[in-house]
Amino acid sequence: MSAEVLILVLVIVTAIGFDFTNGFHDTGNAMATSIATGALKPKVAVALSAILNLVGAFLSVEVAATITKDVLTIQTPTGDLVPGLSPEAAMVIIFAGLVGGILWNLLTWLLGLPSSSSHALFGGLIGAGIAGAATVNWAGILGKIIVPAVLSPLIAGVVAAAGTWLVYALTKRVHATHRENGFRWGQIGTASLVSLAHGTGDAQKTMGVIALALIAHGTLTGDQIHQEGLPIWIIFVCGAAIALGTYVGGWRIIRTLGKGLVEIDSPQGMAAEASSAAIILTSSSMGMALSTTHVATGSILGSGVGRPGAQVRWGIAGRMVTAWLITMPAAGIVGALCYFIAAGIGGIAGAVTVFALLLLASAFMYARSRRQRVDHHNVNDDWDGRVVPQGDTADATA
Repeated sequence: MSAEVLILVLVIVTAIGFDFTNGFHDTGNAMATSIATGALKPKVAVALSAILNLVGAFLSVEVAATITKDVLTIQTPTGDLVPGLSPEAAMVIIFAGLVGGILWNLLTWLLGLPSSSSHALFGGLIGAGIAGAATVNWAGILGKIIVPAVLSPLIAGVVAAAGTWLVYALTKRVHATHRENGFRWGQIGTASLVSLAHGTGDAQKTMGVIALALIAHGTLTGDQIHQEGLPIWIIFVCGAAIALGTYVGGWRIIRTLGKGLVEIDSPQGMAAEASSAAIILTSSSMGMALSTTHVATGSILGSGVGRPGAQVRWGIAGRMVTAWLITMPAAGIVGALCYFIAAGIGGIAGAVTVFALLLLASAFMYARSRRQRVDHHNVNDDWDGRVVPQGDTADATA
């Protein structure tokens, strides 16, 4: 087996690994509010979300097509690789970018910060692309990634705030118990819709990366993707990986979104989820590589603003925004470093070395997370119940 084929296999394996981290990193986007209000039991919520993420992966490939052409340009209109870029170099760039995205996902998960998995991926690819002298499509990045990243949480926040205010205004004469119980049922539907939307959007990003690697290898062309769609095996593998990651449950981030930002009641949760689903599905149909994390967080904050008397923890929101701002540069730096290591060693040995470093760093962060475990047993503990020395319950940063 040639070095190019081995590197391609390593890229595909790493892409599947990224998709898995994307799943557990972003479970909270769909299910945090439903878990927080008691609309769904934690394990039921992640199981339902996993199934719908898998279904959503089959609904569209518009975002995947965006990834193949609007982040890195590796292919000319005639189907050849851009001058000066070999198939092996192109695949190493993609591989290094994936590693950058995975490591940032794991670090922010460890800290309980709902940063964007999408932006971690894009940042890693951009950093590796610059390091490898690939052509970065800045116009596509600005129009399809940066502008939506800025506008989406603001739009989601306004829509959720208006929806929450309207819900409470229309039900102000309904007994609080009846209102809560009724909207809990509604939350099951809206949370399911967000999960479906997440599969439609985020699973496609990894599909696009695998397709990009196959284009670099010469197995696929951009025209084939636009005319015939993606091979079914890519869709299934990516959908299954993100579904499995979702079922594992990113409990640390679910806790931050469900308990850390706002104390959520079920009418707020339904308004936030409905807002998120509408925006994510609309953007996916337009091929915009939107961050579901930005949308979900904006919606949750908006639901707090829209509910009279609700407490919004702006300090935690500020930490999250800081993470948003540094996600792409941080992942880009890691992606660039990984490319330099892989290219410096050269060939399959360089790629394997970076892969080994990825496994070591991942194992370290997982071991570190076990010191303060957050799982389905304690994800809904009161936010002010901080640290227990044994590490059996969550603290505010878990």
